[in-house]
Amino acid sequence: MATTCNGFVVLCFLSLLACAAINGQLSPTFYSSTCPNLQSIVRSGMTQAVNREQRLGASILRLFFHDCFVNGCDGSILLDDTATFTGEKNAMPNANSVRGFEVIDTIKSSVEAACPSTVSCADILALAARDGVVLLGGPTWTVPLGRRDATTASQSAANSNLPGPGFSLSQLISSFANKNLNARDMTALSGGHTIGLARCISFRPHIYNDTNIDPSFASQRQQSCPSSGGDNNLAPLDLQTPTTFDNKYFQNLVAHRGLLHSDQELFNNGSQDALVRQYSTNAAAFASDFAAAMVKMGNISPLTGPSGEIRLNCRKVN
Repeated sequence: MATTCNGFVVLCFLSLLACAAINGQLSPTFYSSTCPNLQSIVRSGMTQAVNREQRLGASILRLFFHDCFVNGCDGSILLDDTATFTGEKNAMPNANSVRGFEVIDTIKSSVEAACPSTVSCADILALAARDGVVLLGGPTWTVPLGRRDATTASQSAANSNLPGPGFSLSQLISSFANKNLNARDMTALSGGHTIGLARCISFRPHIYNDTNIDPSFASQRQQSCPSSGGDNNLAPLDLQTPTTFDNKYFQNLVAHRGLLHSDQELFNNGSQDALVRQYSTNAAAFASDFAAAMVKMGNISPLTGPSGEIRLNCRKVN
């Protein structure tokens, strides 16, 4: 290899990295020389956040998912509304629902102090999502880096691109396929619902109207989610271990105890039943597939090279 590069192995490697960035390819070593302590800074920030409130691990994971599904993993969900655009925070799937922005703000401040004007908010969010999963007992994965930040956001894109809690299996498969994620990726990523909480307004139709639900589970959930009112009352997406990242979510589906209509659609005499059964009994298979699907999701249309910017404040463009 040295002969092809005329002996300048290091320069050749650096030029390859530069080409990768220009060509839109992310690299785990993107900040190895410009911000070598990045990963430990993000991990420290997430550790403090999750120690303060375990739910934040799930909140940041969801934030990353809702970012990537709307015009790619570009940090656009972090932008506040401005006079020139209405952002994603108050889109229907996000309003009174997405949270954890202050966690990303705090981590960004620490990163800026160590490596000014170097690391994108989009990359910080990608790392924070991984660390939140790990801190709650889930798998780890290598996060490719080199994303840049969007300079605008779109509420209409958020309204049209994010899969909803009332989606059917075919709608779920189609929604993920539009982002180059297959049905296996979709089912594995849905396993992120092994942590976190959902609002009554999201699961009310399932517990009152659907028949593919365990009656005692439906009755239990109805106690805190009346047929009208109480829209923001919360319930765990995984009844068994709501703050531990494990495969209990899939065990719940097999027992017809999925909280959302879209959850139970994964195990409802359809194409994903066998995979749900596999994940319910094989935690390692789920963990492996989830990690691989997270890397794929993180590769959705990133801004790289000269596109976008490195935001100094994740809430607003420079």
